[in-house]
Amino acid sequence: MSKENFRMISAFAAIAGIMVLKTIYFPCNCSVEPPQAQIAEANYENKRIPTDGMVTMIDLGATECIPCKMMAPIIAELEKEYAGRADIIFIDVWKDPTQAKKYGIRAIPTQIFFDAAGKEVHRNVGFMDKKRIVAVLTRLGVS
Repeated sequence: MSKENFRMISAFAAIAGIMVLKTIYFPCNCSVEPPQAQIAEANYENKRIPTDGMVTMIDLGATECIPCKMMAPIIAELEKEYAGRADIIFIDVWKDPTQAKKYGIRAIPTQIFFDAAGKEVHRNVGFMDKKRIVAVLTRLGVS
């Protein structure tokens, strides 16, 4: 293999590695508009967001967005672990684009935290791991 071929392959590998890391740690460059204009019924429509008297975290994303897919098991775990102590809600903005407009979402995933009084106290754009989510919930007084 020539030095020039080796350099080209190395550069390609470096770019691919950067793209993988960007996908994991930064927001999906997916549009918040759905690929097809369809609004599905969602289980959160009957809920008041933020939940009255309870710390609430909403994760706004899409089921087909890669970083959002990576967060799905974390959100499911947190829903179970914090049941009755904090409300953890996922909203698919591709299925319900009105929610993206309502919360001023420009990139997905976006997590918004509300205190028990219903005031927005923290917003994160991009992938958020469980440890960081738990830290915010703890700071808001959820044990």
